[in-house]
Amino acid sequence: MNIFSKLYYGSHRTWKAVRLFLVLAGPGIIVMVADNDAGGITTYAATGARYGYHLIWFLVLLLPVAYFVQEMTVRLGAVTKHGHAEAIFNSFGPFWGWFSLADLLLTDWLTLVTEFVGMTAALAIFGVPPLLTCIGVILLMTFMVLQGRYWTWEKLALLFCAVNLVYIPLAFLVKPDFHAIVRTGFIPNLPGGFSNGIFFFLMANIGTTIAPWMIFFQQSSVVDKGLQEKDIRWGKVDTLIGSVATVLVAVFIIIVSGTALAGQTVDSAAQASASLMHTSRLAGTLLAIGLFDAGLLGAICISLASSWAFGEVFGWAHSLNRKVRERPWFYVTYVAALITAAAVVLIPKAPLVLITLFVQVIAVTLLPAALVFLVLLLNDKNLMGERFRNTRLQNVIVTVIVVAIIALSTLYALSALFPGLFPTS
Repeated sequence: MNIFSKLYYGSHRTWKAVRLFLVLAGPGIIVMVADNDAGGITTYAATGARYGYHLIWFLVLLLPVAYFVQEMTVRLGAVTKHGHAEAIFNSFGPFWGWFSLADLLLTDWLTLVTEFVGMTAALAIFGVPPLLTCIGVILLMTFMVLQGRYWTWEKLALLFCAVNLVYIPLAFLVKPDFHAIVRTGFIPNLPGGFSNGIFFFLMANIGTTIAPWMIFFQQSSVVDKGLQEKDIRWGKVDTLIGSVATVLVAVFIIIVSGTALAGQTVDSAAQASASLMHTSRLAGTLLAIGLFDAGLLGAICISLASSWAFGEVFGWAHSLNRKVRERPWFYVTYVAALITAAAVVLIPKAPLVLITLFVQVIAVTLLPAALVFLVLLLNDKNLMGERFRNTRLQNVIVTVIVVAIIALSTLYALSALFPGLFPTS
């Protein structure tokens, strides 16, 4: 075989692998990019404005953490063919099943409120009334699930994922000092020392990078997409690409706010966008567009995570591949979540900014319980088999993650209860 034949067959195999990946990719990229939702954009913008580039290292540290957690859902979904809620009910019984479902619904609904907060605030910059935004979003999201095909829904969601990358060129518009970014952003440090403020922001960044709804969403998505055990390696690649994308975008948002809004008090991403308008109208516009897209993508995934879980628990038809008349209760729960979350945003003088920041903290506080269930399921030999259950190294890594989150939550609680315990930042 000559060199040209080798190149031909090599390129043919590569293209075949790429096409296979493009068919199987989706759940991992969508769940990870959607994690940069409206609340996440606000958290990153506020972090950069307050601490500059100093906490970039912490976000980079969260990349493998996010990957290891979400990779487990790929294996669990592909092997068991059950969503996360159903898997918990089957393995641990009704009590813990209802506990996990209540945990999910609480964090999902509160997070869904923050998505509408971000979307209405983003379009308000362009003069769109909040009521019109809420109605338009609800109609669009209902249309997406009415298609009767998971494939169609997924490709539309991936389109919104691509828009989320707008923050990368945005960072270059504000002309950051890249030497300062490398010098101060990638060396672990806690600006201001141990304090209630730093704990709050660390927890908020964890909560917007790893959240309980992500576990439920990706596992149900893997099942609805129909991934098999032989597809797990591609699911892992899909999740890794999504993990890199979500952390990369988060870092660039911190670069934007740490450069253009350093020293300012940023209460929301919409406020950050309005402030950027004074420096660069294009930069402010891109931030507003990105905020709306982030809220929409987050709402798309979070609402589905809840509806999938409801369907799994109550035995309702809940696949996006089923016709509308075959899954009426799926739509009832789906639309009800959207309407009630949007209604909160329309309440006059509601403390929306405070809700947005604290939701991230609530999410990370409830995260350890979700992780414990996930680890127990992945160590069940009868459920996962010897081949796909967690290795000892994976268990050690996840245990360290859980312990670190619990420790950080405890320190935050102590700093809140005893303000004088740590120096103020």
